[in-house]
Amino acid sequence: MNETFDGTFSLFQMLWGNIVARPLRSLLSVIAIAIQVILVLLIVGFTSGIISEWGKRVEGVGADLLVQPPNSSIFFAFSSAVMQESLGDKIALLPGVDEVAPTLILTEPKNLTLVYGINYKRFNALSRGFLFRAGRPFESPDEAIADDIIAQTKHLKVGQQITLLNHTFTVCGIVAHGKGARYFIPLETAQEIAGAEKRVSMFYVRSKGDTEAARAQIVALSPLDSVRTTYELVTLMSSSNLPQLKPFTRSMVGLGLVISFLVVLLNMHTMVMERTREIGILKALGLSRLGILRMLLGETLLLTVCGCLLGIALTFAFQAVMKETNPSLMILITTQWVFSSALLALVGASIGAIYPALRAASYDPVVALAYE
Repeated sequence: MNETFDGTFSLFQMLWGNIVARPLRSLLSVIAIAIQVILVLLIVGFTSGIISEWGKRVEGVGADLLVQPPNSSIFFAFSSAVMQESLGDKIALLPGVDEVAPTLILTEPKNLTLVYGINYKRFNALSRGFLFRAGRPFESPDEAIADDIIAQTKHLKVGQQITLLNHTFTVCGIVAHGKGARYFIPLETAQEIAGAEKRVSMFYVRSKGDTEAARAQIVALSPLDSVRTTYELVTLMSSSNLPQLKPFTRSMVGLGLVISFLVVLLNMHTMVMERTREIGILKALGLSRLGILRMLLGETLLLTVCGCLLGIALTFAFQAVMKETNPSLMILITTQWVFSSALLALVGASIGAIYPALRAASYDPVVALAYE
């Protein structure tokens, strides 16, 4: 056991010594692998975080059902105001429906921030209501409510004037986030801005307890419209459940694999060329081909592990900084993707190291010793 431990320790010492002997090349390799890990984690984290956070905001509205036009997108930013507002009054009369809130969804073109045009009383009645951090509900057409995240990001205060949708509003209240949009304006004002008189984008509906019965009644009333439960929508709000995002995620994973492969291939090829005489000496002293392979692949593994640890640490540091400087930008880094990004780096590095290592192991010691 002691001989095995001593042998392993000696091998580690040799590997570490070889890495330290070439600090700049080793550092650049570690940084390149770290960049690959950061690339995968941040891109997946951005998409997953935005989608997951959006699902939670929809769920926080307090509705059981969402009534939208036919073939409507689950991304409300692409919604159009084509539904007659009067349909909401008909839905409200159904025996299984408790409350209906007509909503017109607009998107601020400068930063793609969602703005809800709402009937305050009806929208507020869907759940326990808005939790005001400061201010009050809007009382005039040119007042707006902001949630606390956008208020923190934009440094908004009650009474401050802001420009939304090329229209000037006065911030009358700041509320706790999680109610669908970042800004809320009167429904009539939103309809005027959108040129959609008496039309809305969707209806939030709260049932009296039996969600499926309420949905069946709404479908019977308006069979052409899309009627989803909030649970169904939240379930869809996952990068793994969105077919449109799968090619994008796979492309980023493939790009990361290519980066780690090319970096390690170039690094190992250069290293083998630099150490041809050294490899010849080791083989002349009796080190086997397998020993040469273990040494070179071990160095690659050590560099890759260091690069993975650095990349993961920098990703979490970036996430913490973004949370403080831009709270509206959500980054969701899961344990699964942390391990996946590290495994991806290891696979790419291993593939890139195999050919140079095999080439070095096949050197004739006499030829290697004569190499200049």
